[in-house]
Amino acid sequence: MLRNFRSYAELDQGFTSRIVVVAGANGVGKTNLLEAISLLSPGRGLRGARGAELGQREGGAGLSWTIAGHFEGRLGPLVIGTGAEAGQDRRSFRLDGGAIRSQAELSAHVAMLWLTPQMDRLFQEGASGRRRFLDRLVWSLEPTHARDVAAHDAAMTQRNRLLSEGRRDPGWLAALEDTMARHAVAAIAARRAMAAQLNAALADGVAGAFPAARLELACPIAQALASQPALAVEDQLRAGLAADRPRDAAAGGARQGAHRTDLRLLLLPRALPAELCSTGEQKALLVSIVLAQAALVAAQRGFAPLLLLDEVAAHLDPQRRAALFAALAALPAQCFLTGTEALPFAPLSGIAQFLGGEPGGLRPLADFPVSYDR
Repeated sequence: MLRNFRSYAELDQGFTSRIVVVAGANGVGKTNLLEAISLLSPGRGLRGARGAELGQREGGAGLSWTIAGHFEGRLGPLVIGTGAEAGQDRRSFRLDGGAIRSQAELSAHVAMLWLTPQMDRLFQEGASGRRRFLDRLVWSLEPTHARDVAAHDAAMTQRNRLLSEGRRDPGWLAALEDTMARHAVAAIAARRAMAAQLNAALADGVAGAFPAARLELACPIAQALASQPALAVEDQLRAGLAADRPRDAAAGGARQGAHRTDLRLLLLPRALPAELCSTGEQKALLVSIVLAQAALVAAQRGFAPLLLLDEVAAHLDPQRRAALFAALAALPAQCFLTGTEALPFAPLSGIAQFLGGEPGGLRPLADFPVSYDR
């Protein structure tokens, strides 16, 4: 249920299938719908937007907006709601009508994974996007990971400010560097574990007919953790941060920390780096990772994540599209797929719920259509 969210003044839509296909022209709100669903999980959703950006606009000002979703979870039915007052960035959350202390409480009930067209550029752009992608994978399996990343980044921001202002209080800086070291090592250890689990799952063929892949971390701290105890790595990082104070003050940022991790993805068996692969191969690699992660979450947490796949059929040839649909049908997860036309989703006829996107709403497609304007 949506109220004043993005392009939707009001929507009350039921989903009757584990696989839901939304087909419609560009600009009718398909991605907005997926974003609304993603905001029912911890974090800032698949676009990373601020709360003040999400409300419909009237007279140049944003309106208050709300989202609510009814779930059938492992603990029974529940309702998750979120929203923000007009012009406010801070969102509030409700769980079965009651307030929650933190977003982490949602993690006991729901996990989500998504692919968007913007992620097609993941391997041509900077490391921060790849790191966020990896952290979302870790978060779906280890909800406490977000706290380690946030605590590290908050301490780093304070340290950067002190150094930039020339305030070299040794005790204060040492305390911030201790926080950075502890949470950096915890966050990077979780990233290493996640990469290892995904590599094992992909080697076992959990992604079906999609290409085998291997994840590697480009990170000195991860390399140190491969051969040393975590406490020893923490001590080294504390000492390194203390020694780097003059250099970091001049550079305006920390040379060491969890913010320096990069993700490398290799296409097997050739071990071809993802940045050298074709657009179709890169898309297939990302699909492999998401399918493998969905299977891991289902096995380890007792419930499968929701999959939000925006324009996922683009750049996939017919054989890989068929492989994707077969894999989704086999997963114990609810999946939402979008596209400008329904024709590429024809193999899901009789399996998926088909909806036609139109400005401000959705309409049911009782019979499988060949295009969105039929």
